[in-house]
Amino acid sequence: MDQSDIPALLARLASDEDASRKMAVFKLQSSINDPAFADVFISSGGLALLRRLIMTTSGNTLAYSLQSLTRLLEVDMGWEIFEGAGSGELVERVVELIVTNPLVNILRGAMSILVSLVSRSQSVPPPPAPPPVFPSDPAGNGSRIAPSAGAIRTPGTYGFRALKPAVAVYPQFFELVIQQLQSADHALCANALMLVNALIRDAVSGDGGYGGTTNNVAGAHGGKAPGGSSSTGEEWSKFIKKLQDLGLIRAVYNLLQSSALQDLAAPLLEFQNLTKILLRKWREVRVDLERPEHRRALKGLHLASAPDRRHANGVVASLTTTPTTSNTTLAPPPTSAGEDDATKKSSRRHNPEKWRRLGFETESPASEFETAGFLGMMDLTDFVRKNEDGFQKLLLEQSTRPLNERCPIARASLAVTMILYEHFEVDKPEPEDIRGFLALSDPKSYDKLFRPLLLQWSRLHTAGLQAFFRLWKATNATRDDFDKVADLVRVLIEQVVGQASRTKDVLEVEDELQEYDAPRLRQLQMEMLENAFEDQWGPHLYQVREELKHEALQFVKEQRIRCLLQGSWFTKPQPPARATDGNNGQQKRRLYQPWRFAKLSHNRRYLHYADFPEKLPYDPGLDVLTEKIDLGTISSVVSNVSAPGSEPDVDVNGVESVASTRRSDGTMSIKPTTKITIYSFVDPSNPSSTDGAANGDVVATGGKEHPVLTLYPTSHSLASEWLDGLLMLLNQAPITAETNKLVSLVSEYGLRIRLLNVRLENMYGTEQREGVGIVPSREGLDEDYFYEI
Repeated sequence: MDQSDIPALLARLASDEDASRKMAVFKLQSSINDPAFADVFISSGGLALLRRLIMTTSGNTLAYSLQSLTRLLEVDMGWEIFEGAGSGELVERVVELIVTNPLVNILRGAMSILVSLVSRSQSVPPPPAPPPVFPSDPAGNGSRIAPSAGAIRTPGTYGFRALKPAVAVYPQFFELVIQQLQSADHALCANALMLVNALIRDAVSGDGGYGGTTNNVAGAHGGKAPGGSSSTGEEWSKFIKKLQDLGLIRAVYNLLQSSALQDLAAPLLEFQNLTKILLRKWREVRVDLERPEHRRALKGLHLASAPDRRHANGVVASLTTTPTTSNTTLAPPPTSAGEDDATKKSSRRHNPEKWRRLGFETESPASEFETAGFLGMMDLTDFVRKNEDGFQKLLLEQSTRPLNERCPIARASLAVTMILYEHFEVDKPEPEDIRGFLALSDPKSYDKLFRPLLLQWSRLHTAGLQAFFRLWKATNATRDDFDKVADLVRVLIEQVVGQASRTKDVLEVEDELQEYDAPRLRQLQMEMLENAFEDQWGPHLYQVREELKHEALQFVKEQRIRCLLQGSWFTKPQPPARATDGNNGQQKRRLYQPWRFAKLSHNRRYLHYADFPEKLPYDPGLDVLTEKIDLGTISSVVSNVSAPGSEPDVDVNGVESVASTRRSDGTMSIKPTTKITIYSFVDPSNPSSTDGAANGDVVATGGKEHPVLTLYPTSHSLASEWLDGLLMLLNQAPITAETNKLVSLVSEYGLRIRLLNVRLENMYGTEQREGVGIVPSREGLDEDYFYEI
């Protein structure tokens, strides 16, 4: 459809026949998003016809009309329809459709229009104040009556201010909008969430008509609202609380964990960013005892701690609701100005440890909220409200401990607040173009991009604070160890909350936060420090690591070879009985000797060994060991030491042993679990190359090499020493996990020792300070210590 068809289109839109109007508005919705077409349509009076269709029609005609207006507003045109006389009735009509109409296609269009209307307030300046009299009065003495929803409206009224008269007529509007977040239609669900986002953003961006107050930081500090009225930000926070009380958080939390995430990615990400904005703005609010709500919150903390009733003057705390991260807190009933004065006078008679008893460092608690702001106060009061009995029991338990060993509850709460604040990167700027950002993002990365647990802030704070108390008690911490315990809690949050998948329920996260013990967290902390150190210094230390690894390898090689020089006892399994062996086989079994001793010669050229009927109480010398193997003839060493399931049994004393069974004649039959087989090149001209074949040790294979000696170690450690020692003698790399672990251990300790010589002055060229680099005296110390690895 082009511009020449507009007159005929307008004629059909004005027709009294529903079929004609339906077809015309159906064609209009596909062409009106063209700015040139829309400009001619508006200048030809099309807005009035479109408004009449929205006000009077129903069914598909109404759905097409709403969709046409939505597309017109998307190209930033047609805003005149919300100005002048009758604009209030139009907004009320759209709100009425959302409340009363069950058709999905109508609801989608109606919500899209309201999204554009509310979002418009963030791109245009606030409207001027309305005139005090009606413009129709020529004398200017008209009555000072506020205009109604259907009267002449001020041009440019957008945001929640434009919806407020209609919402007053349909108070169930917000409840029904939030109910649509559970709709099976993803487009309708997305439009409902975009409307909620627009309302919240309008609230946090300025005076949106929420009770005539502003929510900016200046207003939150007790400044003047743009209209000249004093504001504390309570009204807009009550509005957000109202949305949350209607189930907003739970509904969005379910959407973030659902399979519909990809269809709702843009509005869900915007809601997540708005949640961070709210947290950030609450943190920016300074705790000020001149403000009644802050004073009441602190007083509620004191009363909830069950102080001496003589000091509390019989005042009992009651549960009321004030703005918090979960929108509820513990606070006493509102008091009059006279009661406030009486409270101030009586507070001087309170226990001098009134606030230190709750975990504050001083008796001026307001100053200790400098870092966490009012967000920290909300988290603390919310924890106390939900766990009042536990809070009192915890204070009672702490009072029985020495002052230096008491856990500062208030400080711990503020620390957990900041740990969560930093973990969720609340201060990180949000992307300006969310849809463009999502278009460039891989859908597979959505699990990291979307953080449903952010919406469970209050529960995470409570679980984190309880973990803080548990770790404090488990580590027997003192006041000086506060930062160390806080670091462990930070590791805990990073491990449990940071590693949680998008679909993991908050109940599982709470359980895991209580399962980690202090040693496990300490190990994770060291691993994180090593990873961070590796990322920062890894490339620079590559050459040093290689040098130290080579030195460690030479050190371990010498240690393994010295084990061979010392010699070791090995077992020998009995040859199995076979029916075809005859007398020769029986003679072999009679000559069976179950023990073998092997030892490397001093010149490291020969491996000596001999068999014994029993294990001697001493190690035999080389002159007793009648057999020997020239190491120069060894071709390879094969073993099952590193094979899975090769670990030997361990008795009750922790000593590794080999499996054994008792035969009918009372003797023990030893069954080793590991073996080491040494292969050598075959030399037909040298008969000694087959020595020991008659004893069952050598079985010719017919190839170029054959086994010349088999050793059965009595423990896994002994097997590792001999296998890697033989391999290193042959200039081959070690293969067992035990040896490689020892090489890594020696090289890492070598690196740490070298790093001890790195000084700050050498790194940055700073001046040498007095006392730096001086080795402490060992006067009064002895040598009664050892290093445990």
